[in-house]
Amino acid sequence: MAARILAACSLGGASHLNPLLPFLAAARARGHETLVIGPPALGDMVTRTGFTFHAGGEPDEAEIAPIREQLPVVSREEASVLGNRELFGRLATTAMLPAMSHLVDEWRPDLVLREPCEYASAVVAIGRGVPTAQVAISLADVEVGSITVAGPALEEHRAGLTDELRASPYLTRFPASVDPSSFTATRRYHEPPADEGAPLPDWWPRSDGPLVYLTFGTVLGHMSMARSVFRTAIDALADLPLRVLLTIGHRLDPDALGAVPANVHVECWVDQAHVFAVADLVVCHGGSGTTYGALAAGLPLVLVPIFADQFENSKRVSAAGAAITVDGPDVIAEGIGAVLDSVTYRDRARAIAAEVAAAPSPDEVLDEVLSGVG
Repeated sequence: MAARILAACSLGGASHLNPLLPFLAAARARGHETLVIGPPALGDMVTRTGFTFHAGGEPDEAEIAPIREQLPVVSREEASVLGNRELFGRLATTAMLPAMSHLVDEWRPDLVLREPCEYASAVVAIGRGVPTAQVAISLADVEVGSITVAGPALEEHRAGLTDELRASPYLTRFPASVDPSSFTATRRYHEPPADEGAPLPDWWPRSDGPLVYLTFGTVLGHMSMARSVFRTAIDALADLPLRVLLTIGHRLDPDALGAVPANVHVECWVDQAHVFAVADLVVCHGGSGTTYGALAAGLPLVLVPIFADQFENSKRVSAAGAAITVDGPDVIAEGIGAVLDSVTYRDRARAIAAEVAAAPSPDEVLDEVLSGVG
């Protein structure tokens, strides 16, 4: 029997939306109805994936910007409170609740799939007896901690919500060797391999050095520190015998970076699957999407955490032997040299990739969750 599946996404862009997409694709392939609700800025992104979008509410940029600017400069504890409790737990949830309540009452979903930072769907769905499942962005311990930190704001919206979130099904793409989970109902899955598409252009026609993919995700481009971080990384890799592909997102004008050395090519955006198919190494901020994608492709990493879950992600992947974590973009060359000079990092990354590939598909996990709903 066809079911109605609502996917709920908060602020955060692609890294928050992407984990939901394999389940939406599996649902659509089974003939289920699907709908995505999120902040208005997410509309174009969702529409490009081919799924139907319903715009909810979001806080004013004047409320978001001061929090965003503080995240990389305050202590990790303060950043967690600002991000998890004030931004997602209080502001984003309050802004989304009216639209969420109306949609759940009108559309009447059979299951709500929510990303971990979208709490309004849990407030509404649990209150109306609609089953929910959390589709992980990051590591389980990080997300358990986020619920705890956000707790005071969440309990204002619904008493007992934090315990209900910890008890609901938790669907994660990270393997157990990197991410042991304390959620009581953890289900692991692997994302289907993406179409690698056309080969990358030869942006370095006179070089055959190792290909390094360098990215700091999409959120950094909204911060005033973005140009400085990118410029420091470029200067650290100038003239090395490497081919460097740097992606900076659509928020920052590439011309703002100034002159770029011949071994570095800058793009606003490139499909990660296309890069992972040919890269030798990934240098990134430890964001969950890029980190998972590199590991699933068997690629070692150099990690440069800046804020949020990036520190714990970097710690775990480095402890698993597939990465080196460095303290700032100015020293990434040292990390790259160490990783490329040793086969150990690539071997560990490939072993983790094999573990990822052995997990059930989103289709299998969705069936299991829906059978529990019935």
